[in-house]
Amino acid sequence: MTQPSYVPIYGADQVRASFRLRQPPAWTARRPGELRYPVNMVGRARGAPGPDQGFALHLARQFESRLVLDPEEHAEDVIVGCAAQAMRRSALWGRAPMVADCEAAFTLWGCLGNAPSSLVEHRKVIFSGAAHDYEVQRRICDLAPEEVARMTASEIRERSKGPGGWQALLR
Repeated sequence: MTQPSYVPIYGADQVRASFRLRQPPAWTARRPGELRYPVNMVGRARGAPGPDQGFALHLARQFESRLVLDPEEHAEDVIVGCAAQAMRRSALWGRAPMVADCEAAFTLWGCLGNAPSSLVEHRKVIFSGAAHDYEVQRRICDLAPEEVARMTASEIRERSKGPGGWQALLR
């Protein structure tokens, strides 16, 4: 605010010269977690990075009341394993997870009902400890090829009725 001319200004109250900051240098990704390449690196336990992936776990928990599980299965293992599958699916499309990703994952693993007993037995072994083990989560994701991970829930249901059944969808 300006000061009227008739008011005396003491030395300490004088307007000081501004301090000019230098222009910052160009920024480049140097941290280990930063993606430096336009293509995701593939390999064992690399994962599928994408935006806001933690939201998949929140969405997967919304399916808890609809799950049809064997008494020997733990719901938390199935939810975390399918959330990991949903994260991978959404990352393949380059977007954040949504309900359709979770539905496709639960359908692929037969968690929403009408699963053959052979798939349930296979799922019990594969999903055991998934809630607490990153390697198990990665293994669950790697069992579905990319073309299957990109399918919708209805496409997965149709393909599982075809020749080979659920085994044709998983490695």
